[in-house]
Amino acid sequence: MNPKIGIPTPTTIDPAYNQRSWPAYAAAVSRAGGDPIELPLTLPPANLEALAATCHGFLLPGSPADVNPTLYDTPRLPACGPQDAPREQTDFFLLTHAAATGKPLLGICYGCQSLNVFHGGSLIQDLSPLPVNHAAGASVAIAHSVLIAPSSTLATLLTANPETTAEATGLLRLPVNTSHHQSVAVVGKNLRIAARCPDDDIIEAIELIPPDPQQSHDPKLFHVEQSPQRLLLGVQWHPERSYDISPASRALFQALITAAQPFTPTPCT
Repeated sequence: MNPKIGIPTPTTIDPAYNQRSWPAYAAAVSRAGGDPIELPLTLPPANLEALAATCHGFLLPGSPADVNPTLYDTPRLPACGPQDAPREQTDFFLLTHAAATGKPLLGICYGCQSLNVFHGGSLIQDLSPLPVNHAAGASVAIAHSVLIAPSSTLATLLTANPETTAEATGLLRLPVNTSHHQSVAVVGKNLRIAARCPDDDIIEAIELIPPDPQQSHDPKLFHVEQSPQRLLLGVQWHPERSYDISPASRALFQALITAAQPFTPTPCT
């Protein structure tokens, strides 16, 4: 059986966006060997809990909405876009479920930002268009490059990838497409920076900090979220858009499917 990957409907504020974007995420998951499961944002909590229990992992997609700044204790700026409370609530439920079970989770664009805020981090509410146009959009195949930390989980997924080039510093350079006007500001608890844009230092990827193998852990206190094998990754670019032409994009979806395979979800009754 292919791993089931739960993907929330992107938004409640723009049905047209859902119609053109959700199928792209679903197609990438399917082509990587997974079974995409749409998680409607209007589900009652009990129904969402039951459906999430049947999934092996999760993908948090992009959205035309912005995460509500009150969730990271910051006044809303005029440039901040509309909020989408049902999407926020769904993401936070799935992040809680994934943390409790150890199921893998990949956040893309808005999903990356949601992941960071859930962990207590904050966001830049609006990026200046200079020197990098981070909001370039789907029509621009390569908006800029990112530099990936060599010790990161992201680097282990992409080190042998033909799209990455090694810098003299040991960092890996990867060309990406982007469509975001917000980004991670303060990184959330238990997360670390995995990639930045070299032109303006904007954070482009975050991931779970693996536990220190040199430290002993009380089994009663050990949290599954800190499992060294767990995949919890957020990227600001859109690998679903470049699946056909980008080995790096395919590698990210394959990593999600591979990490999801060991789980035995609860059958839906």
